[in-house]
Amino acid sequence: MAHNDIHTPVLLDRCVNLLAPALDGPGRVVIDATLGMGGHSEALLDRFPDVHLIGIDRDADALQIAEERLAPFGDRATFVKTEYDDIVGALEVAKVERLDGILFDLGVSSLQLDRAERGFSYSQDAPLDMRMDADSELTAEKVLATYSEADLRRIFHRYGEEKLAGRFARTIVDTRDEQPLRTSAQLVQLIDKATPAAVRRSGHPAKRVFQALRIEVNRELAVLESAIPSALDAIAVGGRIVVMSYQSLEDRIVKRAFHAASQSSAPAGLPVELPEHQAKFELLTRGAERASETEIAANPRATPVRLRAAERIRGKKL
Repeated sequence: MAHNDIHTPVLLDRCVNLLAPALDGPGRVVIDATLGMGGHSEALLDRFPDVHLIGIDRDADALQIAEERLAPFGDRATFVKTEYDDIVGALEVAKVERLDGILFDLGVSSLQLDRAERGFSYSQDAPLDMRMDADSELTAEKVLATYSEADLRRIFHRYGEEKLAGRFARTIVDTRDEQPLRTSAQLVQLIDKATPAAVRRSGHPAKRVFQALRIEVNRELAVLESAIPSALDAIAVGGRIVVMSYQSLEDRIVKRAFHAASQSSAPAGLPVELPEHQAKFELLTRGAERASETEIAANPRATPVRLRAAERIRGKKL
C-alpha cells in the first residue's frame, strides 16, 4: 500500500503555508522534529526546492519508511534517529548552523497506532509495549508490573487526567501477582471491570490509562518541555515554529513556552524597555487553531489537534 494511502498528514496545507515565509529562499533549513512517515516533509521539500530538511524520529520503522518516501529528493534530506529535543545534535549531524523552520506533530503516529503489535491501541490486543523507540528498556508491561500503587496513581492522574486513577492503580496492584498484565486486552478487561457503569457510558474507560502509560514509557512531556525551548533558541530571525498538539497536557506546555517567548522580560516599572528585554517572538496564531469540519470528516485523527505557531523577530542573527 502506498504511503499516501495509509497516512494523511494533519493540517498539511496550513503547516506548509505558515512555514512558507521562512523557507522561501536559498540556503534555508527546516527540521521536521516528528518525522513519522514523512508526509509533511515531502510537502515541504516539494514546495521549496532550495530547502534542506532534517528529519528527526526515534522510531526506526518510521525513519525507514520516511527515507524511502523522500528518496527522490536525494541529499536534500538528512535523517537523524534521536528524540526531538536534540535539536542541536540534529543540526550538528546535518553540518548546518542555520535553522529557519521547525515543525512538531506531537503524540503517537499513524504508523504506531495502526501496527497492533506496538501495543499503543486499547482497541487491538497486543503485547503491552508502547515504546516509540524499540531500543529503550521501559515498556508499558514493566510499568504495570513494577511501579508502586502511588506511582501508578500519579501517572494515571497526571498524564491521563483520569478521575479513577486511584481505583485503577489499586486494582492493578491487587491483581498483578496472580495475573501478570502482558497484553492490552488483559489491561482493558481489568479496567473495564473496575469502572462503574455510569462512568463507562462517558467513553472508553481504558483510553486515558493507555495515554498515561504511553506518555510515561516515552517520557513525552519531559522531552517536550526541553524540546520547545531548544527549538526556540535555535531558530534564526525570520524563522518560524509550528507545533501541533493532540491533548491538553502537550498544548499547555507549548502555550506557556510561546507566551514567555513573545512577552517582554523587563521588570515592572522600568521607564524604558531595554533591547535585551524585548520579546524575541511574535505569535502567528490567535490561541490554538483547530481542524475544520471538512478536514475532520476526511481525516478523523485531526479531531483533537491544536496548532500554534510563532516567528522569531529579534536576536539570533545568522
